[in-house]
Amino acid sequence: MNFFATPDQRVNIFIDTQNIYHSAKNLYNKKVDFGKLVSLLVGPRKLIKAFAYVIKSDFTPKEIDFFEALINQGIQLRIKELQVYPDGSKKADWDVGIAVDVIRFSQLVDVVILVTGDGDFSHLVEYLQNQGKQVEIAGFSQTTSVKLKELADFYYDLNELRNIILIS
Repeated sequence: MNFFATPDQRVNIFIDTQNIYHSAKNLYNKKVDFGKLVSLLVGPRKLIKAFAYVIKSDFTPKEIDFFEALINQGIQLRIKELQVYPDGSKKADWDVGIAVDVIRFSQLVDVVILVTGDGDFSHLVEYLQNQGKQVEIAGFSQTTSVKLKELADFYYDLNELRNIILIS
């Protein structure tokens, strides 16, 4: 874990849920216990808010259970509807929404933790660091952008935490 974390640090966590969910599923055929993950990432610090960005497709019982599990673990949901276009194509992208929230809520904290492997967030990381924020990245090494890992003030390889955070 991050040995530089101190109890006086205030932390916000932003979870790119689709990215992490699909990485865990494709790599290990397992699901992520996001509550345990948040707890591990926060460590001794003070959690201000944890956000999970999810896509609502058709509110199946399985989807509702997943959303409720996140809420019950103290994670605030940001929900976007799946966009289905006339040609049958689908789109569900939270990148801009995550970036806006990160910037909006970064003023309240010392540390921003992005749980994602998406290299599109590289510019956001640089911006936050230029604002004096410590930026940590958590992702599976096989699916995390090399640039994102290099830019991070601290990188958590979720492969190393898989025995704790992954469930059947």
